Amino acid sequence: MSSIEAVIFDWAGTTVDFGSFAPTTIFVEAFRTAFDFDISLAEARGPMGMGKWDHIRALGNNPAISARWQAQFGRAMSDEDVDLIYDTFMPLQIAKVGQHADLIPGTLDTVEWLRGQGIKIGSCSGYPRPVMEVLQQAAAERGYAPDCVIATGDLKAGSRPGPWMALQNVQELGVNAVFRCIKVDDSAPGVHEGHNAGMWTVGLSLSGNESGLTLAEFLAADDGAKADARGKASGNLAAAGAHYIIDTIADLPAVVEVIQQRIANGERP
Repeated sequence: MSSIEAVIFDWAGTTVDFGSFAPTTIFVEAFRTAFDFDISLAEARGPMGMGKWDHIRALGNNPAISARWQAQFGRAMSDEDVDLIYDTFMPLQIAKVGQHADLIPGTLDTVEWLRGQGIKIGSCSGYPRPVMEVLQQAAAERGYAPDCVIATGDLKAGSRPGPWMALQNVQELGVNAVFRCIKVDDSAPGVHEGHNAGMWTVGLSLSGNESGLTLAEFLAADDGAKADARGKASGNLAAAGAHYIIDTIADLPAVVEVIQQRIANGERP
């Protein structure tokens, strides 16, 4: 049996939605719909991994966005403005998240391999519960159903980069030691979450938010293009302290085997 008890996955950009486009495109749309205010897709990606209200608040605090907001409205973005954008975001995200539910290549094979090792499959997300309910159903129809799903807003303590969603997985999965868990995520807040929970952390450089590639772009990219994207994406993941950085979930089994050996040698995250 494996010395790893559980792997806790993020969702968008990690197991589904190659490039993490569902949340980012909806942030752009929500700002435009609520206030006729434009942000770029690159700007929308900046705080990815946080809870969605906090994500919008962080965008409002971004110096470039804040300056444009001040110029357009003559004041700083208020929490009430954030509430309105969030309330606009939510129905748009619920309506469209299922359109971005295709599994990232390698997800089913990796999950099957983990289960064959006796490893439990946890998950958590920056999505609120109403969005997760739609996404879970769509993912299940495609063959992916983790043993545990924790959404932003489920816990009074909060969400990323705090450890609480990851630790709720530990509790619900009946894990005996957090050092026997691996947190897998495509965003820096998700890596911080794993560290704060005392887990091994694996960052995904090419399937998620940090690179922002579509699946078609990833499949068409030559080695040089992938190296450029990998280098760009890896910086934030490395700065967040990821123990390992791989391209996609398809590359995870080899890392799990390395971590298993490190635990056997007495090492801890």
